[in-house]
Amino acid sequence: MLVQDRVSPHAAVAVGGGGGQKTPTSPRGAPGADRRHPRPFAKNLDFASWASEHSSKLLLLLFVVASAAAVFLLRGAAPDAAALLCLDRSRSSSSSAAGSARLPYPDVKWAAVPPLAIAAGAPFASFRAERWIVVSVSSPPTAALGALARVKGWQLLAVGNSHTPSGWELKGAIFLSLELQAQLGYRSVDFLPYASHVRKTAGYLFAIQHGAKVIFDADDRAEVPGNDLGKHFDVDLGSGVTNHPVLLQYSHADPNRTVVNPYVHFGQRSVWPRGLPLDKVGEVAHEVFYTEVFSGQQYIQQGLSDGLPDVDAVFYFTRKPPTAAFDLRFDAEAPKVALPQGTMAPVNSFNTLFHTPAFWGLMMPVSVSSMASDVIRGYWAQRILWEIGGYVAFYPPTIYRKDHIQAYPFAEEKDLHVNVGRLIKFLNEWRSNKRTLFERILDLSYAMAEEGFWTEQDVRLTAAWLQDLLAVGYRQPRLMSLEIDRQRATIGEGDMKEFVPKKLPSVHLGVDEIGTVNYEIGNLIKWRKNFGNVVLIMHVSGPVDRTALEWRLLYGRIFKTVIILAEQSNTELAVERCALSHAYKFLPKVFARYGGADGFLFLQDHMILNYWNLLQADKEKLWITNKIAHSWVTVPLENNKEEWFVKQGSMVKQVIGSSPVHFQTNYKESMGEDKIAFCGSELFYIPRQFVEDFGDLVGLVGDLELHHKVAVPMFFLAMDSPQNFDSDALAGTVFRSNLVGNETFSSIYTAQAPAVFPVKVQNEIDFIKLIRVMSTGDPLLMELV
Repeated sequence: MLVQDRVSPHAAVAVGGGGGQKTPTSPRGAPGADRRHPRPFAKNLDFASWASEHSSKLLLLLFVVASAAAVFLLRGAAPDAAALLCLDRSRSSSSSAAGSARLPYPDVKWAAVPPLAIAAGAPFASFRAERWIVVSVSSPPTAALGALARVKGWQLLAVGNSHTPSGWELKGAIFLSLELQAQLGYRSVDFLPYASHVRKTAGYLFAIQHGAKVIFDADDRAEVPGNDLGKHFDVDLGSGVTNHPVLLQYSHADPNRTVVNPYVHFGQRSVWPRGLPLDKVGEVAHEVFYTEVFSGQQYIQQGLSDGLPDVDAVFYFTRKPPTAAFDLRFDAEAPKVALPQGTMAPVNSFNTLFHTPAFWGLMMPVSVSSMASDVIRGYWAQRILWEIGGYVAFYPPTIYRKDHIQAYPFAEEKDLHVNVGRLIKFLNEWRSNKRTLFERILDLSYAMAEEGFWTEQDVRLTAAWLQDLLAVGYRQPRLMSLEIDRQRATIGEGDMKEFVPKKLPSVHLGVDEIGTVNYEIGNLIKWRKNFGNVVLIMHVSGPVDRTALEWRLLYGRIFKTVIILAEQSNTELAVERCALSHAYKFLPKVFARYGGADGFLFLQDHMILNYWNLLQADKEKLWITNKIAHSWVTVPLENNKEEWFVKQGSMVKQVIGSSPVHFQTNYKESMGEDKIAFCGSELFYIPRQFVEDFGDLVGLVGDLELHHKVAVPMFFLAMDSPQNFDSDALAGTVFRSNLVGNETFSSIYTAQAPAVFPVKVQNEIDFIKLIRVMSTGDPLLMELV
């Protein structure tokens, strides 16, 4: 829906350029398959003579038959027996531990790639153009496509797939049917699914082979205002300094910021692009200051779209009624803005200009979900762009796209919401010592497959794509040293450039944004500023496949990051395995990951945190529910008939008895030796200054089976005196051990409490109910449901 009418790249269907044509065969058949061999002369021999003459061949035939029989016997004997006959996997190689499991690295002889000439009789063989618009078409020509075909000085190239109607034609456009694509001789065509927009990859190569110097990657709904792309993009980067005015650039002052939301810069603070990590959607503050960079190397230029911008399914389905259409506007007067090395943003495939030095970045991956393909390509290309000194720049609205109110499955974005944050981190850390650009591109593609961002199929596609580029005459740019690996210049006052974005009307559930919403966004900024460097560690008891993303949506707007723990891990959702009964033992691992965090807040999913009521809490002190009667209780050990408490008390004595003097003194002064504290530990906060103490206490517990509900209160009492806790921070918590009668979470909930217990969130419906009650304290939450 967002990038053409996309469909998943399933198995190829038997269709050619249109619905009634047969599937084209690949032009890259087996070597020698098209050669003709003359029949040998036959000899008139009797059988005895023939057998005598061919006795050696008969023996060979018998050997082959025996070998074939052995294969079938081995296959029937055991599932693994056939592996014994694999000639390329010897016992020695299979016995090597990790090496045999690694993906095969493509062996490309770059210097030996033969040129691919355009056949004299091929369609459009003599046609050349420098400026191309490439779109994928799955339906009959639209009015918007007709307008694109008339953009002066540009050639429209429409790339077909198996959904393209038979006989597709548009005056002024070149149409690449499936049959024609199969005849082009490109290696990469073999990897492209028939029923997908990613077949644009063939179109990019066609344009490059036919003289392209600039390619506008678009979709069939793009309406260019004034029909002049040159008024909106920097089509001609020029060659002299006089042609290189400076651009605003996001500041690199914060080395920990690796991704930004460019929509904020263009006046839409509460809108985010498809592919932005969901835990970053709450970062709506405008830039304190920008820096500047010389124009001329913005080899990838991302335009914004009025009407229906590039937004994800979460935004699309939560900001308006189902039958309403989006018609958003960005600030057309806002200056274009560049990204420095180390900072990324989502880049799509329907409103993006690629200059020649970045043509290698046009390849669309095929092993990821359809709505993730162009965004993952965009992050991949941004990282490689740094290797040649290039950068991405964002431009004010360059097209208008009409919202057709067409739904698409949220599952198509799974690869984005699950992996994009990890991908950005990986790309920033990746380095290569390969000697040429194409070698580094292949190196990165291989590394991304090893990390699970895409599969071996895209590694092989990358190798084929790069060879195709060489074959059609593309020259790879020279490598340059990375700025992010050099000492960054100090940003002085004279280097700081100010720009305050407009606050343009947005949409919240179909209601135009007014001053009230601006106030609410201001509150969100205030909360984020207060907790933006606090890590939330959340233990989820419910089904994580139904709730993990929802919890990240809720709290990721406020906190530095949200770590999800559960009884069972889920790598796709970045959920880590941790038993609640010993959750405290896992916390030092998280502490070590976020050495610069101000503190760590632990929360169980059956307690809801009203973060807006914690702005006055002291982040330098410990918080826990020690003032909540039903959450924190003191259990005497003398004459206690509960065996479980007696055993736990014995372990507490053992730990405290082996502790350093300051832990022993603090604990015994508060609790003595004849009782223990028992706390549900549903919610507690550990500031940076106590992280080391907490880790030391976990080490003292060692392998003891000390329960979380006993260990955590013991740790708190050992680390500091309760009179030094910020006990007031959580003192107003609404806490019910059990809901009685007609009580529900909605009936006990109040937005004035710092936290409310208990709640049970098992699925999306429960989450929606929760958001609706919490919106009395944070009205912007209604955008999530």
